[in-house]
Amino acid sequence: MRVLERLARETGREYALRVLKENIVGLDLLPGSMLSENEIASCLNLSRTPVREAFIELSKVKIVEIYPQKGSVVSLIDYNMVEEARFMRYVLESAVVELVCQKITPDWIRKLEENVTLQQFHLDNHRPERLLELDNEYHQMLFEIAEKTQVFVLMESISIHYDRVRSLALKAIKDIKTVDDHRMILKAVSEGNAEEAKRLMEKHLNRYKVDRETMESAYPQYFKA
Repeated sequence: MRVLERLARETGREYALRVLKENIVGLDLLPGSMLSENEIASCLNLSRTPVREAFIELSKVKIVEIYPQKGSVVSLIDYNMVEEARFMRYVLESAVVELVCQKITPDWIRKLEENVTLQQFHLDNHRPERLLELDNEYHQMLFEIAEKTQVFVLMESISIHYDRVRSLALKAIKDIKTVDDHRMILKAVSEGNAEEAKRLMEKHLNRYKVDRETMESAYPQYFKA
């Protein structure tokens, strides 16, 4: 498990929750793996209580399964949950790119272009962790441009199921199209073409369906039957 630096004013529960989310999404904690309150508390220099609270919070979105007297387990990838997360993202992000077409400025275009350039660099140099971070930053910027930052925060709670599949795709799929998608979405919003931006966003968010067979073939043990 990767141990992240604790942020200023971050409570123990918030810290444990953030570390667990990062490790689950990044596949450092693999689907189906056991979670030990004692071990994680020791790694993070916390008591067991905030770690237990983080487990409970993650169980609410069904990414962790808690079995009394037995322990806690990282949930296997459930495509029903992935699809729910994708549906939510599609509804929200289609509306967001439409707003972005109305609100985007040259300064925001420059920032998005810089982000896409960095994405391409890390894709070319096989750095999936940084690529995923930049991918998230790209989508977060779209919500910032649309002035819907709190919606992005709320969306992240269930997106963990979808994000974990995105991480797995970076490991299993050779010809990743994510950066190309982002580049084309940026072109559409820069031109104020809302219909094209929405079409491209739908295509982008549906890529996991195309990649599903390859991922399940490469890592069948990670998926719920």
